[in-house]
Amino acid sequence: MTAQASTKASMSILVVGLGVIGATYGYLFQKAGHRVEHLVRSSSARSGISSLEVEILDGRTDTKGSLSHDRYSVHHHVHHRARSRYDLIVVSVPQGRIAEVMADLDAGGIEGPVLLFCGFWGEREELDGLLAGRDVILGYPVAGGGYPVAGGSITGNRLDCCVFDHVMLERRDRARFPGYERVEALFASCGISLERPYDMLEWIWLHMAINAGVGAVAGMYGDIEDTTRSAEQLMGSTRMLARAVRAIRETSRIVASRGVDLSRYRGELLAYRLPTAVSAPLMRRMFARNLLTRRIMTLHGNTDDLLFVCGTVYEQGRGGGIPAPVFYESYEAVRGKAARRGSGTADIARP
Repeated sequence: MTAQASTKASMSILVVGLGVIGATYGYLFQKAGHRVEHLVRSSSARSGISSLEVEILDGRTDTKGSLSHDRYSVHHHVHHRARSRYDLIVVSVPQGRIAEVMADLDAGGIEGPVLLFCGFWGEREELDGLLAGRDVILGYPVAGGGYPVAGGSITGNRLDCCVFDHVMLERRDRARFPGYERVEALFASCGISLERPYDMLEWIWLHMAINAGVGAVAGMYGDIEDTTRSAEQLMGSTRMLARAVRAIRETSRIVASRGVDLSRYRGELLAYRLPTAVSAPLMRRMFARNLLTRRIMTLHGNTDDLLFVCGTVYEQGRGGGIPAPVFYESYEAVRGKAARRGSGTADIARP
């Protein structure tokens, strides 16, 4: 749908921050004719950015991804004395910052329903408490092939990003979200379809666990400060991929220990249930042939976020006495590397 065609149903959207996911989808929303602003703290290094050069590998119409270049005009939220209301507030931040973001919105008098577009390991009651009465719907950007991430990086005024043809969104009957149809129409206007899992929160837990298994193994063998190189190393090694598959099986059991019926997510776990002698070579071949998924892996490079996820899953498993020797050994090796290098991630991820 063109910007002209979508103007009639244009939405006013606030994106919290100017991170990779927020900038990528803010760009897509703006291209579709929606009014997009970013709430960026004045203390942020990106508070002065008014435009971004965009290089996007786009999988919406080409499964292999088509590369294009563009410019994204970044409009910043300007605080007024009067309260501000948006049709949708997009929040894509590390889960440890959700409460902080809600406090900022309240302090700024900013109203509107929230699309929580990020990982969250807590229970639904905890989430409801953090949102403090706001309407919220859960979503998640995906990378296909079992890798739940929208990859990219922002360097200076340049955004390198990837986008697939769908995102995950909470089911209407579970969301209890006024204006659900408008969120559906928003993504449709960008040429993005929706997939709705049985339970969005459980799905997020499971895919955080998958990321933890992959991240722990990649970090064990690679350089935790050079995530691109570590990802390349993992994708090219059948041995490392086989270990990652075993780690994912273990982290999936950690999710199951929370009362999640994994049979409801057979599609997400199918590749990891095959014997490693079969799954690892298949994964290596897929990475070699699928540029879009490969680039997602190499661009997803926030070490703090990855180790936070690994540490969260680790704590759950250790605390519950769940056997996961491959994952535990892998993560402990990564945590040791972080500690030896004096990285702040060692404290973030330590149980």
